[in-house]
Amino acid sequence: MGRFVVAMTGASGAIYGVRLIGALASAGHDVACVVSSAARGILADEVGLHLGGGEAERAATLTRHCQAPAGRITCYLNSNGYAPIASGSVHWDGMVIAPCSMNTLAAVAHGLADNLVLRAADCTLKEGRRLILVPRETPFSAIHLDNMLRLARVGVRIIPPIPSFYTHPQTIAELVDGSVARVLDHLGVTHHLAPRWQGATPPAAE
Repeated sequence: MGRFVVAMTGASGAIYGVRLIGALASAGHDVACVVSSAARGILADEVGLHLGGGEAERAATLTRHCQAPAGRITCYLNSNGYAPIASGSVHWDGMVIAPCSMNTLAAVAHGLADNLVLRAADCTLKEGRRLILVPRETPFSAIHLDNMLRLARVGVRIIPPIPSFYTHPQTIAELVDGSVARVLDHLGVTHHLAPRWQGATPPAAE
């Protein structure tokens, strides 16, 4: 199975990162997680998930919350520059930052790497692996859009969590799954989180 890095940074939408971690781990993939200090506060506010303690305790908390198989989720402190994912010599199949703050997006776009989230993203880029950012901000300023374009030009996938309504979602969970499904598609991960468009009879011409 695959090995993926999922980072969560300080923007609303912590539920997207948690759902992605759970979906990957439950499908049998190994997930290395990094949660910034700002994201920890948002996790508590938006999801009710209090991610404290050391790396092992955080991994256990996420595993319980996601009802994931034991041993699939590993957590690293954002200050841990000695973590395996700080080196490009360690292989992983892709990295997702969900949610991705504009501060983090700007730092990735300009090659900054002063914490583990940014270092892992820098390694993902330099090793030519899949990097996906799930930006959570609205409206986007010209600076935000310039940074996204800079990243898109080097192959980064920018996937804002924009819901699809042709599937007629009825719950927040279904809306979240629709966005997470798009991320999984771009990671090349098989899933059944959301129905796919099957086509339809076009309306009669006026």
